[in-house]
Amino acid sequence: MPPLIIRAGRAFTPQEEIIDAAIVVEDGKIASVGRRDAIHAPAGTKEILARDMILAPGFVDIHIHGAGGHDVMSSTDEALSAVARTVASHGTTSLVATTVTAPPDETRRCLEEIARFIKSPANTAAPAIPTAEIVGIHLEGPFISSTKRGVHPPGAIAKPSIALFDRYFEAADGTAKILTLAPEIPGALDLVERGYAKGLVVALGHTDATYEQAHTAIFRGARHAAHVFNAMRNFSHRETGVLGAVLTDDIVTAEVIADGIHVDDPAIRLLLAAKGTNLVILVSDGISATGMPDGTYRLGTFDVTVSRGVCRNREGKLAGSTLTLDRAVQHMVHLGVPTIEAIRMATFNPARRVGLESRKGVLAPGADADLVLLTQELKVANVYTRGVALS
Repeated sequence: MPPLIIRAGRAFTPQEEIIDAAIVVEDGKIASVGRRDAIHAPAGTKEILARDMILAPGFVDIHIHGAGGHDVMSSTDEALSAVARTVASHGTTSLVATTVTAPPDETRRCLEEIARFIKSPANTAAPAIPTAEIVGIHLEGPFISSTKRGVHPPGAIAKPSIALFDRYFEAADGTAKILTLAPEIPGALDLVERGYAKGLVVALGHTDATYEQAHTAIFRGARHAAHVFNAMRNFSHRETGVLGAVLTDDIVTAEVIADGIHVDDPAIRLLLAAKGTNLVILVSDGISATGMPDGTYRLGTFDVTVSRGVCRNREGKLAGSTLTLDRAVQHMVHLGVPTIEAIRMATFNPARRVGLESRKGVLAPGADADLVLLTQELKVANVYTRGVALS
């Protein structure tokens, strides 16, 4: 495809804001970015004028289970491609496919098939149509608390086991990025160390841990917290629990589902006051119902019902979401977060958390040309995935 230059009113790299910006795309990569008068495009370059728009990196979702009527644990090429296409239309250009607790054989099969897809040309080659790239796997469970399991099937929760983890890690074939576990369960701290040694981001989640148990896990290698406030021991001024450790440790990043349903706004403000925007990551926790009408949908091995966009299981518990990251960014700005910082929480922060900040979630020479054009109201106007435009 010919080189492309996009001229936008503002660009968020998102480390800095560039007024009257231009970006040149060649062969699916960013060739240059800066002020319009400092950027020169090769002869024959196609020009896109978007001077009333905001240019930002494509969003990076590190906790998502499905979209477009498909669950990632279906693990077929059709399902994974549908998820990637659906979220791309909402500005998400990279994602970490997230599993749920399931029987060992089912989990291993899913990991093998997702890993194969991640490494296939269908995922890695320049897309013919805009589609997010699946950049890894997030193992949510099965080493979680029965007390704080949320909607994870109780019969499939497993005791921490190095042998079982190693089988999962082998099945993921180098694509595993995140392991979410409950550190208070006997044997879990050994898994924290094992996951850390294997290069995984070990996350505290679905946990009833005390402050001391969570603090010990952080000392031994946990560096992240899954969907903070949800499926965690409640905070008390006398026993702050896992939240006390997460909110006060500046090496731990924290996910939040900013949909106005999972976490009340004052709690999000508390999170931001404690952590600062550089350590907070916006995630969707989206399920197969994302981008779809209300109805019954699959999450892993069980069904959930979606009514008015809210997902619940048979017990009435929240079961993931239908949130997309464009709406999460809008919600954070509504709470008073500066636009550049809200965008950073959906782009650079998650990319950095999984070690991809030189390629994803950033506007910089050499990075993938994953771009989103936003209106002044932060609505998605156009999306580019590795240089291919949605419209």
